[in-house]
This record gives sequence, structure tokens and C-alpha cells, in this order.
Amino acid sequence: MLKSLVLLLPLLGAFAQLPKNGGLTDERPSYENPEDAVYKLVEPKLRTPWTEAVAAKPETAWEEYPRPQLRRDEWLNLNGVWEFQTAANREEVSDVPVNQTLNQRILVPFCIESGLSGIAIQSVDSWYRTTFEVPEAFGNNTVVLHFGAVDHEATVFVNGEEVGKHVGGWDKFAFDITSYLQDGANELILFVHDPTDGHGENPPVGKQRTEPSHIFYTPCSGIWQTVSIESVPSGDFITNVDIRSSADGTVNATISTSEADASSPVKIEIHDRADITQVIFSAEGTANEFFTFTVDPLPELWSPESPNLYDITITVGNDVVKSYTGFRTVERKVVDGVQRFVLNGKPVYQFGPLDQGYWPDGLMSPPSYEAMVFDVEYLKDLGFNFLRKHIKVEPDLFYWATDKLGIMVMQDMPSMEAVPNDADQAEWERQMDIMVKSHLSFPSILSFVIYNEGWGQQDSGPEIYLTPRLQSILAGHQLINSVSGWHDHHFRRSGLNIGDFHDNHHYSTPQCGSPFISLPGVPYNNERIGFQGEFGGVGVNTTIEHLWNDERAIREIDQTYEIDANVEIWNYRALRVIEELREQTELFDCNGGVYTQTTDVEGEVNGFLTYDRAEDHVDHEKWKAAIQALYDTFEAKLAAAKRQ
Repeated sequence: MLKSLVLLLPLLGAFAQLPKNGGLTDERPSYENPEDAVYKLVEPKLRTPWTEAVAAKPETAWEEYPRPQLRRDEWLNLNGVWEFQTAANREEVSDVPVNQTLNQRILVPFCIESGLSGIAIQSVDSWYRTTFEVPEAFGNNTVVLHFGAVDHEATVFVNGEEVGKHVGGWDKFAFDITSYLQDGANELILFVHDPTDGHGENPPVGKQRTEPSHIFYTPCSGIWQTVSIESVPSGDFITNVDIRSSADGTVNATISTSEADASSPVKIEIHDRADITQVIFSAEGTANEFFTFTVDPLPELWSPESPNLYDITITVGNDVVKSYTGFRTVERKVVDGVQRFVLNGKPVYQFGPLDQGYWPDGLMSPPSYEAMVFDVEYLKDLGFNFLRKHIKVEPDLFYWATDKLGIMVMQDMPSMEAVPNDADQAEWERQMDIMVKSHLSFPSILSFVIYNEGWGQQDSGPEIYLTPRLQSILAGHQLINSVSGWHDHHFRRSGLNIGDFHDNHHYSTPQCGSPFISLPGVPYNNERIGFQGEFGGVGVNTTIEHLWNDERAIREIDQTYEIDANVEIWNYRALRVIEELREQTELFDCNGGVYTQTTDVEGEVNGFLTYDRAEDHVDHEKWKAAIQALYDTFEAKLAAAKRQ
């Protein structure tokens, strides 16, 4: 095991005065005159190429329409500079600061702890405040207030009245605020409670920790995705679009509306890819009911090589929204005696990175859409056809990018920090159901992960009943990776619904669909797809200009299992590990793998890119050849099996 951490030791003394929580505090700042407060970037521990542009024009933060699968024309983006103030405790929610100026300024949609927010403190309880005017173009329509995501518990007030409450940091939510509005300026206030991994609560935090440590990171509390208002027709309007299209042209649709008991007619029009003004197929159904139809002639299919998407227009009464779909079918299927991942009738080898989606300036919030898509385009250019979205749920626009670029996605459910009690488990399952249901229609999402390495997983093996439960939701449109890594109770019990993947984690060398294991993994189960859910993770020494500038993070770099002295050695070592995966693909039942990881994250220095996305470690020519060799070996193995 190669170590070159001695190269980092001279750097450590320079950070001795930094707080151990990464420079964050829980102090409550005050101003003699809150009216004088202004937004100002708090210098992050590390900038990205997008930091300066975002901070210089805060009024343009995340201007993109946030819901690509349910688009309307009349909307108002509420991102930008809001008022902010920490709260003493959860009980303060009953003392709403109506018509009061709060004492700080925050840039929405960046979470409280981030530098881009302008706050960069830890706060369990907090207030947000802004004002807005309803555009004249909204007329007498209904006005809906949308939140992309707020971590973790949000109570919303409009003009001093509570309009609703939402629990869950990973899903979007909305309220009809029409009856709370007034002429002219309207006051919007938000109370946020986010315990992260403390205060006797156990929400689905993923990798957030109040005390970060190596593979666990700075928390991201409060608003962290776009806030907007939208004009919708008075009466019944569309609230959710669930359209799942298969390779045989079958479309399964459920169009939900604000009046859940209504049986309004639905019209779906699918547009020509070459000329979106032309409708190539139309169908009718009933709102709030499942209906199905088959597109004829057969559309062009979605795949990583040809990510064909079709624009859709959906009409319910006076409400007209835009959406899109991709036609594809995914299966777990025995091919020549081996369980394979099959896309559109063809076995496909999935290979890509563990993709965590953290940013040094915005934490869980990418600094911009451009920045977020930069990561996906970088991976596509290297030749990856897949990524595992690890312990985080991204904004919908991320999956729109993977849909358009042709990157297959395995989506994790964010874990709890501690083993849950029954109440925690029930709440986590509720949020898991919401996460899965809200991502069913993205063509690129081909599988979901229930548990990762036993994190937040009860010893009783809840995946045993959760797997068939999710399968009933997915209805064959996606596969399930019940347990990624270990704590695989399926292996120990026969006759169970065991999900679709046998997923092994072994970093120093892969063990993919192979007749050898290392604990705590379990022997390969050939009833499932052999898959290397995590491996690689080789680290490389880098300069302080590209490190997360935090004493704790730097001191924990040596927890990376291997640190190479320079990028030349790193490329050699990483490619050797990938070559082992190729050999196991040739020799055994390996169907793909997940290399750790896209970027460095805080104290983890094992990314293709540094955390700031400024330094690229990859020898592109060699990596492209190695990745293509994986695909070629898989195809050769399939061809050889057919000849036997």
C-alpha cells in the first residue's frame, strides 16, 4: 500500500487555528440595524470556477425552470437574496416574525452551511423571509408555491398565515397559496428545523454530519433547491406526471390532478423528434387513473448510444403542460446461463463512477446548472455509460441531463445515520416511497438502491419486505439493488424475492460475480446480476490550492486506503484495478462496476477531478481505452457463449 502523506504534513500547521467543524459556527450574529444587512459571499474552504460569477450576480441564481417533466410557461423564480435569521429552538415557530426585518441575508437556493449562501453557519432552527408580487400575467388563476427541496422540516407562512408544513429534505413539495395572497407585496416566511444527525432525531441524512469525518461531510440545511410560484388554471390542474414508456411502444401513464377524486379527460400528444410542431401520436385517458396505450409506428429507443427523447404535451381541461419521455425496457434476464442486465433486449455492461454531487462552495447545491452538467458531460466524454448517484437525490434537472446525454443511473435512497427504531423506520420508508415514485419517469434511471453497506439498516433484514414493496411500485420499469455492499440478509435465507443485483464492495481489488470474497461481503449469488457496487478509490496527492481547506479534513486524508505520489502513479494504479475488473468480466459473471469516484469530496482525495473541478487527474487516452476494453470484453464473452 503506497503512502505519500509525508508530502501533506507540512501543510497541517497552517490550519491549526481552524475550528474542527470545518470553520462553521453556531453563533447567532446580530446587527444594530437589520435593514443594513446585505448579501456577501462567505469565502468557502475552496472555490470552483463558478463561485465568483454566482456571488457577483445573486439575482440570477439558478434561473432555469426546475421541473423538466412538468413544464408551464407562467412562473416566477423566487431564488435570490432573502432575509435570514437563526432561531433559538423549535418552539420559536409559534412566534412568526411577520413584517419584521431579519438580521442577515442569504442567497437562495444555497443551504445555510455553504459559502455561497452568505451564512456558512450551523443552525438547527432558522427563519427565512422574502416578499414577492404576483405577476399581472397570472390574472385570476390559481397560484402555486413550489419548493424543490428543503432540509429537513419546513413550515411555510404567507402574509402571516400558515399554509402548510413539509417533512423530508430530498423531495419537492407545493402549496396552493391563492387564498392567502393580497394585492401588491406578499410576505413569504419559512421556518426550518434540521437536526441532521443529532438532537435525538434520525432523519435520512445521507452523508451529512454535524461533525464531519473523512467519508461524511458538512451538513446542508434549509432551502437547497429552487423556490418559485406558478400560475395554473382555476379548478382542476395537473400536479404530477407519471409516464413510463417501454421498448415495444407501450406507454403506461397516470396524470394526477389537484382534485384527486376528479375524472377529467386527459389528452397526451407525442411530438416528432425532428419537428416538434408535428404530433406523431395522441391518446386519451382519465385523470387520476392508470391508463395505457401503444405508440405505432415504434418510436426510436432510448439507450446510452442513442438517448432519443420525445416531447409530450398533456392537456387536462384548461391546463396544458409540457413533458418528455424515452422508450426503453430494462430487465434482469438469464442469457446463456448467466443473469444479465438487459436493456432493450440486449445485455449491457454498466460502468461508471460513484457520483456524490457535493460542491465546496454550495455543498449539496451545485453552484449553477452549468456546473452541475459539467460533471455529467465530463463523465460521458471519458466513455462512461453509467453512474451511481450515491446517498443523495439531485434536482430534477440533473436527471434531465443524464436523460439527454445517455448516462444510465442507479439511484440510492439516502440513509439514516443510526440504526432506526420502528418510528424512524416507518418515516424513512415513507420518504423512500416518495423518492422512488417521483423519479419513475426519467428514462435514464434504471435501478434503485435501498440500502448501502448496512447504513441505517435494521438487523432484521427490512430489505426482505421492502424489495417486493418497491417492485410493486416500479412495475418492471426499473430494477432494484436491495443491498449495495453487505448486510445481505437475502443470502442467508432461501426462497425469498432477492432483488436484481448481487452487489459487492471491495476497494483494493474487485470481486465481481466471482468465486472469491472478503468479509463482510457474502459469496456471489448467481440468482442475481453480479455487480461491483464500489471499488477503486485510489487517492492521489494534490496541492493545497485544490484541497478542502480544513484542518480536520486534511488530517483525515490518510484514511484513504491508498495515496499515490503523483498523477502518473495514480493513473497506473487506478488502471491496474480496472484491468482486474476487465479480467473478472472475462472469467466470471461480472456485469459492471462502480469506480470511486467522480471528484474529491472534502477529506476524500480519490476523485478523477479535484473537489474544485479545477484539476483533472485522468490520462484521458488511457482511460478511454480501458473503459472501451471493458465493453469489448463483455461483448466478446457474450459472443463466445453463443458459439458454444
